[in-house]
Amino acid sequence: MLNFGQFWLVFELTESPLYLGYVGAANAISAITLNLFGGVYADKLDKRRLIIITQLITAALIFLLAFLTVTGVVAVWHILAIAFVTGAVNAFDQPARQALYPHLIERSAMVSAVALNSAIWQGTRIFAPAVAGVIIASLGTSSTFFIAGAGFAIMSMVIFWLHVPYIETSTGNALKNMADGLKFIKSDSVFWFLIGMTFFNSFFGMAYISMMPAITVDVLNLGADSQGTLMSIGGIGAFSMTMVLGSKTNFRHKGLLIIGGGAMFGLSVAGFAITAHYFSSFPIAAGFMIVMGMSSSIYMISIMSSLQLLVPDHMRGRVMGFYGMTWSIMPLSATQAGAVASFTSVPFAIAIGGFLVASFALGPALVNKKVRNVGALLMQAEQALETRSQTENRSQPAHASGDD
Repeated sequence: MLNFGQFWLVFELTESPLYLGYVGAANAISAITLNLFGGVYADKLDKRRLIIITQLITAALIFLLAFLTVTGVVAVWHILAIAFVTGAVNAFDQPARQALYPHLIERSAMVSAVALNSAIWQGTRIFAPAVAGVIIASLGTSSTFFIAGAGFAIMSMVIFWLHVPYIETSTGNALKNMADGLKFIKSDSVFWFLIGMTFFNSFFGMAYISMMPAITVDVLNLGADSQGTLMSIGGIGAFSMTMVLGSKTNFRHKGLLIIGGGAMFGLSVAGFAITAHYFSSFPIAAGFMIVMGMSSSIYMISIMSSLQLLVPDHMRGRVMGFYGMTWSIMPLSATQAGAVASFTSVPFAIAIGGFLVASFALGPALVNKKVRNVGALLMQAEQALETRSQTENRSQPAHASGDD
């Protein structure tokens, strides 16, 4: 709802796809700059307390934006400034959350846990855009910000009451810790491929999200409520596939999920944009949104579960910080798409990004044997974790579970 409201408000004020890109750039620059530090401090600090602080700061920033909007004094620079600061805060929040939840589950349930964790976000994609569109159409944009701010405040209270087991923190110089994390990632081509896939997804594939106001209004000739419906349809596709993956932890071809899912997502994004340009058809756009949602879930959940399986606990925050940096680039996708659109058109800018995603999914797999065999590596990691979990369970005496 926050993202929907921000982009819609900017488009209301400027009617320019380029300004949609500016908002994305403001959010991304600060996040990208600080994500590596966020990963380092996710390993060094109490993750639970760090999340509470970041959620409260974000809530305060959103309430400020809501106040500026409802009083009628909001300007584009206000939105840019708040987007910049929220991006900086998220750079510390995201690695801490990604590094925390694996400690709350059994190691053998990692793949299911990643899928179900993703299902929460996918579930909100089903109804939040539609609700935001209706609220904007009936009550105004400021109402979406008030609700979003309340959501972040509630989340901080949930985390406050959450029981978290003891997690060992790292020590030493922060810059050295960061260098160690980068060295660990650099040492394996599989990590580079998985994180590179996320980069292409964020920078090129997800550009359609920030460009949706322009697609909806200028190409499909529809309004905010229809944009919300389209985004929700994509969320339904994503959520349905997420639940399938969450219940099928024994899928034996995880490499195919990553490579094939990435290629399918990129091609469906391109198909969505091209058909919107030539046919301006809501039903066709809705059909592609379902495929986009399903294929995006297939390979992004597979990438996340792969990283969580392959990364050791003491490096998880730093690796997730680097991984989060590729996600933080997503708002910057609006900048590149807006710039390309200024020379061509919004649909063709989105289509180019889709083709690039598909190309990166297929290219490394063709030239790198280790990447082609990523599925076998993941099966070995799962078997090792299962064996370790069984050994630990046999070695631990029965005890009361009052702290569970």
